[in-house]
Amino acid sequence: MSDLPPLDSAVLPSGVRGRFVDGINGLRMHILEAGFETPVRPLILLLHGFPELAYSWRNIIVPLAEAGFHVVAPDQRGYGRTTGWDSDYDGDLASFHMLNLARDMLGLVAALRHQSAAAVIGHDFGASVAAWCTLTRPDVFRSLVLMAPFAGPPSLPEASRAASPPTEDIHAALAALPRPRKHYQWYYSTRAANPDMTQCPQGIHAFLRAYFHHKSADWPGNRPFPLAAWRADELAKMPTYYIMDLDRTMPETVAAEMPSAEAIAACRWLPEDQLAIYSAEYGRTGFQGGLQWYRCRTGGVRLAELQLFAGRTIDVPSLFIGGKSDWGTYQTPGAFERMQQSACTDMRGAHRIDGAGHWVQQERPTEVTALLLRFLRDATA
Repeated sequence: MSDLPPLDSAVLPSGVRGRFVDGINGLRMHILEAGFETPVRPLILLLHGFPELAYSWRNIIVPLAEAGFHVVAPDQRGYGRTTGWDSDYDGDLASFHMLNLARDMLGLVAALRHQSAAAVIGHDFGASVAAWCTLTRPDVFRSLVLMAPFAGPPSLPEASRAASPPTEDIHAALAALPRPRKHYQWYYSTRAANPDMTQCPQGIHAFLRAYFHHKSADWPGNRPFPLAAWRADELAKMPTYYIMDLDRTMPETVAAEMPSAEAIAACRWLPEDQLAIYSAEYGRTGFQGGLQWYRCRTGGVRLAELQLFAGRTIDVPSLFIGGKSDWGTYQTPGAFERMQQSACTDMRGAHRIDGAGHWVQQERPTEVTALLLRFLRDATA
């Protein structure tokens, strides 16, 4: 894995290069970048989620660079061609906890010889890293764009007990539904999840095709709405890629929604040659690196360290961009509202884009870029 070259320029947009940056919090980090030719440009970091890569920003990087920025998208810890992380289920899980992931980004800023980043932009789980970057080091990360809601740091346990009565065991309640269910994040935290996906009968490429399709605006069942509460009956209103059937793996879940050959050929935002970049990388690395992030969340790894920031707000200029067909906006009831009302004190807008599902920066890059450039002009003025 460590002998691989950077991603070949032949599969990247003109003006984007791949390279490695060594010595970042124990990592040799693979990055894609543009706008590097001119010194003293403001830095923008683009942080991907699961199961994505730096490559997921391919259609955003060049337009931002053309607007005058040094744009950098890393393969984050556990992903792609970045090395130095532990892929063992029984290995170093704590290195994937949120503050260490934010430390990775702080180290990357320094290694790139920047004093600060004009903006950190995160999608999916990358939005959590971006939020923690700005929450902990607003002097370095000067503005924030979230492509998944961030509701703020966890409360102290004493405050949590005082504020709300005990809640049901959500997992027992989901399993006890007339149609027994389970939450995908806890499934992703099991030992079986990685072999389920890497050794799935349909193969990794077909699995990823169905997974990306199922969570996109191309799947007609994605018509999200706010949920009333963190209760089994409410969570079960979400599609099966979030609230799975109890006896199904994720490959089995998405296989039921595999698009037709005609639909695949018509998919402009993720044609087969671009999906092949993902399937080749995950075929080589497996999924465990990304799954470690979920295990930290579901297992409360170093939760006490995050509670040190209880009540702290994000005060840098902030923006939310999501797809109108993205259930991720509502998967944690109340998070979208708390992000705007209390977690971010300088929220400049919350946009939900027509014709986009979960993969908003891939499905609608032109609209996303326009929103980003407008925000960056104001936030960096």
